[in-house]
Amino acid sequence: MSYETLIVETNEGVTLIRLNRPQALNALSSELWTDLTDALNAAEADDAVRCVVITGSAKAFAAGADIKEMQPKSYADMFGENFFAAGAARIESFRKPIIAAVAGYALGGGCELAMLCDFIICADNAKFGQPEINLGVAPGIGGTQRLTRFVGKSKAMEMILTGRMMDAAEAERAGLVSRVVPLDDLENEAMTAAKKIASLSPLSVMMNKEMVEAAYETTLTQGVKLERRLFHSLFAFDDQKEGMAAFVEKRKPDFKGR
Repeated sequence: MSYETLIVETNEGVTLIRLNRPQALNALSSELWTDLTDALNAAEADDAVRCVVITGSAKAFAAGADIKEMQPKSYADMFGENFFAAGAARIESFRKPIIAAVAGYALGGGCELAMLCDFIICADNAKFGQPEINLGVAPGIGGTQRLTRFVGKSKAMEMILTGRMMDAAEAERAGLVSRVVPLDDLENEAMTAAKKIASLSPLSVMMNKEMVEAAYETTLTQGVKLERRLFHSLFAFDDQKEGMAAFVEKRKPDFKGR
């Protein structure tokens, strides 16, 4: 399927979604969110797809939400439309892993989109920020909550209250991104990670993702209990038998997703 605001390709179990609004530095319009939701729905429904990568251009992952679209809206409009909620919820409920491959600007909604993904690999030219305060508003796609969880209160508060941008090196030090790679290597590195994930047992991958996510939502005791129960449950799957047999037999496993 073709989209107005995205370029979507699937190869070797990985769907690559490229934000494609170059004239607006990939600003997140309602149309883009709708297209992204449709693309993720298709990826989740396709058993051959086991991982997703979301990326932008060398200049901008996404420079923010579409200000021109939002500027004339009233409180009643924003509240009535529940603006941003549907797109964010689609990513939050997506069971397969999503990697953000970030180059250039990831500001406002762009930073929030990257943080919605399961992990971020960024290029050495990446810039992250929540500059909504400069417009007299605030982050609206979870920025105040996720940034604080990822980098701590002090750094998040400074960035949100001043609009200061964080470069790639600082983002790695602060724990916002998993690693930094040269710009020319970004897509290849993200796809390599995604293809590695796609080669593994999809049931195990989804359960491992669920376990890590629980660490942000539960107490340590509850999280460890969930982890143990899901770990036990993985022994009901053929993939566990295949994975352990392959290890013992010193061969590559052939996971079937069952």
